[in-house]
Amino acid sequence: MADGKFFYGPDGEERPGDFPYTRGIYADMYRHKLWTMRQYAGFGSAEETNARFSYLQEQGSTGLSVAFDLPTQMGYDSDHIMASGEVGRVGVAISSLADMELLLKNIDLGQVSTSMTINATASTLLAMYMAVARKQGVAGEALRGTVQNDILKEYIARGTYIYPPEPSMRLTTDLFAWAGAAIPQWNTISISGYHIREAGSTAAQELAFTLANGIAYVQAAIDAGLDANVFGQRLSFFFNVQQNFFEEIAKFRAARRLWATLMKERFGVTEPRAMMCRFHAQTAGSSLTAQQIENNVVRTALEAASAVLGGAQSLHTNSKDEALALPTEESVRTALRTQQIIAHETGIPEVADPLAGSHYVEALTDRLCDEAQALLTRMDEIGGAVQAIASGYQAEEIARSAFATQQAIDSGEQIVVGVNRFAVDEPPQDGQPLAASKTVEDQLRRLAEVKAGRSRHAVRHALELLERAAADPATNLLPPILECVEIYATLGEIAAALKNVFGEYEPA
Repeated sequence: MADGKFFYGPDGEERPGDFPYTRGIYADMYRHKLWTMRQYAGFGSAEETNARFSYLQEQGSTGLSVAFDLPTQMGYDSDHIMASGEVGRVGVAISSLADMELLLKNIDLGQVSTSMTINATASTLLAMYMAVARKQGVAGEALRGTVQNDILKEYIARGTYIYPPEPSMRLTTDLFAWAGAAIPQWNTISISGYHIREAGSTAAQELAFTLANGIAYVQAAIDAGLDANVFGQRLSFFFNVQQNFFEEIAKFRAARRLWATLMKERFGVTEPRAMMCRFHAQTAGSSLTAQQIENNVVRTALEAASAVLGGAQSLHTNSKDEALALPTEESVRTALRTQQIIAHETGIPEVADPLAGSHYVEALTDRLCDEAQALLTRMDEIGGAVQAIASGYQAEEIARSAFATQQAIDSGEQIVVGVNRFAVDEPPQDGQPLAASKTVEDQLRRLAEVKAGRSRHAVRHALELLERAAADPATNLLPPILECVEIYATLGEIAAALKNVFGEYEPA
């Protein structure tokens, strides 16, 4: 701006960087440092995903973001019967440290920020990341990134859980405690509303259910003896960005206000950084259409702009062809360029919270705060997020909202351009193919070689020690998991050892 001001508003009113951070967590927001442009990637083999990471870095991506296949997310090795047909299909297959080494080959972990979208097996994947860093000679203090580690939303909206909620929460808080000492710059959880929204929730429900999960994690960590003023500084959130432009901006402003108030008033937090709602945003996969895929570029651009206007700390922009299959390099480049155009050509980052004072945006912010607070109060009455999950409360509310939205689309009341209005006849479009049979064969071959080349006695002993640690609630599970990883015990073997103690979750 010509006058050099970082923000605008009347004297005496809340400024960016002031509690409760409605206007942003930093005083100058993007003026000196842009958000992290963190493009999500993961498909087929570790080698293929590594090549995509290298391509994204060459194109200007400032952070890595890893998607894992379903077997990896659910604790199965690629050679398990339950993995059949799913290896490398919605993310990269990681069964052992050997796969993680290939995934991160020639990437300096001391220089890059990495996000890993993994929950039930988060501890094992983070241990693998740490093991690779050690092999590179990178100290834990230098590692930066985020592990999603948000198991509660799996019971609500997504389903990639393994263990019952109580031991799952123990794994979450054990990771908090271990990472706080071993990798202090790492964000130990990304409390996710993204999948809640993708499942069909409203903006207010996304806010409330996500923050309720955050409350549960904070309370569990406090109960485990951790200091909220310390671990609270490493909490982060992950929100969806849908098509209602102004509502999404208001949602992010409301999230900061609500979370700061919760941390201060409910948990007595006094450290400002532990009250800040730092969040990653991803444009909405559910808004993409297989029809007229070029329209998805426009959808994503508008969603990305609302995330930046709402004050996101990092952002992933979806590719136009993701409704068809895995994105091509060309479409990934366009998605990244979308962020770069917003950053360098629009002027949006020059002022913090530029829509503050808009009667509409302020009214939306207040409305979403009120609606989300009413839902939080209802969950408190039920007994908190975990009890509400057990009762099916969140799932029922989301299903009701999803049904209403689908009815509106089916009736034409809610217009989806190119689908129920302005449709054209066009031949079916092909996307990039999913994991080829050779990719799966190579993955199975490498896994067999790992198992054949390691010390079976050492692996068996390490897994036995892990089971003993799991049986003792006072023992942090990350050190024995890391020991298992470093001698090439597989992800599936580690998950199986924990299942022997924790059991498996059986939905009602």
